[in-house]
Amino acid sequence: MSISSFFYIIVETFKGLYRNRWMCITSTGVVVVTLLMLGVFMLVNLNISHITETVKEQVEIVVYIDETADQEMLDELGQKLSAHSGVAGIRYVSSEEHMNRLHRQLGGMLEGYDAELDNPLLASYEIRTVVPESVAVLASEFETYPGVSTVFYGQGYVENLFAVTGVVQMVGLALMAGLSITAVFLISHTIKLTVMMRKREISIMKYVGATNWFIRWPFVLEGLLMGFAGAVMPLVALYYLYQFSLEWVSANNLAFLTLLPAWVVTVELARYLVPLGTGLGVLGSVFSMGRFLRV
Repeated sequence: MSISSFFYIIVETFKGLYRNRWMCITSTGVVVVTLLMLGVFMLVNLNISHITETVKEQVEIVVYIDETADQEMLDELGQKLSAHSGVAGIRYVSSEEHMNRLHRQLGGMLEGYDAELDNPLLASYEIRTVVPESVAVLASEFETYPGVSTVFYGQGYVENLFAVTGVVQMVGLALMAGLSITAVFLISHTIKLTVMMRKREISIMKYVGATNWFIRWPFVLEGLLMGFAGAVMPLVALYYLYQFSLEWVSANNLAFLTLLPAWVVTVELARYLVPLGTGLGVLGSVFSMGRFLRV
């Protein structure tokens, strides 16, 4: 491509954007609205995934040691648990430490109680698993080990937690997929209307000997610019909306909602929304004008 052709295509691109500015604004608006909805669902899904992973990291198995177990049995149990392929980490907690934790939790309610004379709490091993969803299976296995009194992992609650978070994530992904398909449909049809309004111009260029790609390039660049603008605007809007949400959560003391930082969410959204917007603009331009080039 010569320099003169390059500058001609650039000039024609901006001329086309100006001549058809209202249709271009409409096309860009469709991209903005569609990607804004998609971005909201992505933002929610990213935080649900983050909260789920945070909760999963806190899930652990507590293996209580039989009070009749001697030191040798205690050491063997610790080695066996540590060597297990499904165990990510293990920590021994003595009965005295359990009592100290109880004192901190209950405050003055245990005032005057002499734990050294009568401590009914059992020592334990606190275990983090490689795969959090495997706690139920591993707990059943550890219960059979010599020297184990009981095993606790939040029976009933953990299974419900994994089931609910799994359903929420699947619903979020399904909604995102549905919105992506809707975006492709709306954007391609809107750009097709833009091309139809200029079919006479395309036909004239074709008759005077212009190649298909020479005709296409201004439309492709128009689609790229509209798609890029349509992706950047919702990205900026989502950043400020999310920043406001973080401030609201902080102001209302909702610290249990461990949301992702704004910059992490913005980078993640930009990775998908910008290529998606520009890609849809380019593909919509290329495919929408295919039949007008067959003269």
